[in-house]
Amino acid sequence: MLQAKDPHSPFPKSCPTLSTSGVPCAKGVAVLGVTGTGVAVPGGGGVPTSGVLCTPFSLSCTMAIGEELRSGHFWRGVLAELAATLIFVGVVLGASAAPGPLAPALAGGLVAGGLVCTLGGPQANPALTLALLCTRKLSTLRGAAGVLAQCTGATLASAAARAALLDDTGLVTRVSAVGTAGTALAWETFATFQLALAAFAAAEHTAPQAGLALGSAVAAGALAAGPFSGGSMNPARSLGPAIVTGFWDDHWVYSGPVLGAVLAGLSYEFILAPGASREKLSACLACRDVALVETPSLSPSSVAPPAEQQEQGTA
Repeated sequence: MLQAKDPHSPFPKSCPTLSTSGVPCAKGVAVLGVTGTGVAVPGGGGVPTSGVLCTPFSLSCTMAIGEELRSGHFWRGVLAELAATLIFVGVVLGASAAPGPLAPALAGGLVAGGLVCTLGGPQANPALTLALLCTRKLSTLRGAAGVLAQCTGATLASAAARAALLDDTGLVTRVSAVGTAGTALAWETFATFQLALAAFAAAEHTAPQAGLALGSAVAAGALAAGPFSGGSMNPARSLGPAIVTGFWDDHWVYSGPVLGAVLAGLSYEFILAPGASREKLSACLACRDVALVETPSLSPSSVAPPAEQQEQGTA
């Protein structure tokens, strides 16, 4: 998802200059993804390093990476990703013991909304993390560490669920007999597209509003895609059970969430967002700083008093 307005979140609101060569990283937003099903939530980027240009293997780039790795915010963010994904996947897998897609969908939606309102920043979904990377809202280092933490959390939750449940057949998301693998891929892509679109659009809202929007999107996507693919919308949710059970049939279907999330992120940032413009898209494609050409919008952050804006920018 994207960043909910939580001043206590361990996720900083701007990202370090590690994502593109020779250009400072644009001020960014982060995301939370949760689902067994898979959701997105507001998060943050990294440590502000404005004015520093990062070229491949340059001294400034190496120093920026070192500073990030020594940052308490960075490691708190990584731990929050692991914990949020473990909680989300664990809740969804527990609900998967019930027959039908209704219980996992409701459980995923409720826990996703709860995580947005409490932790506020983790993405808990590799598809959403990659969407942030593609829209230049997250640094490469933070994104890679986040994806690793998410997959680790999902695997731990899957191992615990398999040990606790007598029947582990419901843990794995799989293509159903209702359709083909192609049908399942299409539904996973569509369901994650609507989830990621809700995540990007909800980024400017406060935590309760963002939690309601994202939780609803998770539940809706799981109910829609559940009969065809299990309604994963989250590569980590599908990867964890596959690792602990060894069931990999048609697992390529669950690359669909990555495609759906990236398409949603690009569509929102460069077409649907209030500050979208052709100049912003051109800047992104040319690996220039998007923030330099971003059109101001009447969002809660843009109409805040100057003192509040400064506080938000340095939080």
